[in-house]
Amino acid sequence: MSTENGQSTNGVAPADGVTDAGKAPASSADYGKTASFLAVGVGLTGVITYAYFLIASHTLSGHDYGQITVLWSAVFITISALYRPIEQLLSRHISERVVKGQSLSEPMRVASLIQFGLSLLFTVLALALRGPIQNSLLEGNETLYWVFFTSVLFYAASYFARGFLAGKQEFGLFVALILSESCFRTIFAVLVAFSVLSGQGAVAIGITAAPALSLLVVPFAFAHKAQKHKAAAAAAPVPAPAAGDAGFSLKHGGGFAAAVFLIMFSEQAFLNAGPLIIRGLQGATEAGIIFNILMLARAPLQLFQSISTSILPHLTSLHTSDDPDAPREFSHTVKMVLMGIVGFTALVAVVVLIAGPKCMHIAFGKEGTYERLGLLLVTFGMGLYLASVTLNQACIAQGQVRRAAVRWITCAAIFIAWNFVPLVSNEQRRVEVGFLIAAGVLFLLLFWVYRHPHAHKGDTPQPGSSEELEARLAMIDENV
Repeated sequence: MSTENGQSTNGVAPADGVTDAGKAPASSADYGKTASFLAVGVGLTGVITYAYFLIASHTLSGHDYGQITVLWSAVFITISALYRPIEQLLSRHISERVVKGQSLSEPMRVASLIQFGLSLLFTVLALALRGPIQNSLLEGNETLYWVFFTSVLFYAASYFARGFLAGKQEFGLFVALILSESCFRTIFAVLVAFSVLSGQGAVAIGITAAPALSLLVVPFAFAHKAQKHKAAAAAAPVPAPAAGDAGFSLKHGGGFAAAVFLIMFSEQAFLNAGPLIIRGLQGATEAGIIFNILMLARAPLQLFQSISTSILPHLTSLHTSDDPDAPREFSHTVKMVLMGIVGFTALVAVVVLIAGPKCMHIAFGKEGTYERLGLLLVTFGMGLYLASVTLNQACIAQGQVRRAAVRWITCAAIFIAWNFVPLVSNEQRRVEVGFLIAAGVLFLLLFWVYRHPHAHKGDTPQPGSSEELEARLAMIDENV
């Protein structure tokens, strides 16, 4: 079986024995097929996840729904910090070893040990801090605490599977895994809406059931593929070990992976810190409202994945090309995407001006208060945020991932700190203003990096490399 870019997914090297190092850079069209497939799958999971919150907001009280959004934010910030590095590690090293025809056992063993250690660390800390987590963050709700606890543990296996599937370039199974998570999660909200189940607890259980039930997809799918893989492995010639293979090293490429991780963690702070801060300052009901408002940024970001996942390989190819027109095409591509974002932001702003509060009430119920000014602030922040994601992809293509990561984490810190400074008395408005300011500063800083590149050695992901695949997957929104 082959993926869209022609690489083997059988767990052995291609029959001709050619590795990526000996290939000409793949075309943008080849990358576009893979990126489009991933974008469609991820976009669909985002739509289904949006349905989960839409249904929950209509079936639960404002306070109960607010607690669900706080729980969601806490789970995804935790799993991003704990497990995303392992997903990146597996994605990087398995894909390299598949191409080189090397054994996968060593990276799998090392990653398993690290993942087990992280899960054990979380278990000890979560149990030791049960009082503050349950009583302060989750308002004494025991059910929500155990959903939080079990969700984080189940996602350890889910993220390990994601990294393995990405490394093997089993994109069909990768999409099946994340899509099934969204479906299983939303089923619980649907059952509550139809009175088959009832209450906040049933909706919350969907968060922990999603990774647990979705893992059933992978064994069945692999069982179907096993015979094909076995036959292909027997038929293919056994390649000679790649020269210079000194075994698996966590240090290999660690700087690039760490920088991408910081970018991803900063994205989580932009999208999830607001509801958690409002929960502490005002309560769960208000946290649910600001979560809904920030959906104006989260939902377009899901749709934008089709562009952000495909623009990186295209820009990388242009950046590494010897064609004299490549720099001009690079700049032209970035400008065209930015102009498209400007047009989209203007369209959303017009809709918000005409019927913003009414649309929010239709989507999330009439319990919350949604002011046009606040919605407009987040709308313009959304435009700047999407523009920043575009510039970030350009910076990665230029080999600027470390410099970009510093800007991301700085702006995330600015956003969090702003929400504790009472320059704006209304806490909800403070989040809206802070999101706009932080997104604007991020755009300016990344634009400076984009216009004044000086790459760190090893940062530029070569076309067709596992580093580029990792970068594209790392930019996928964690909401799936």
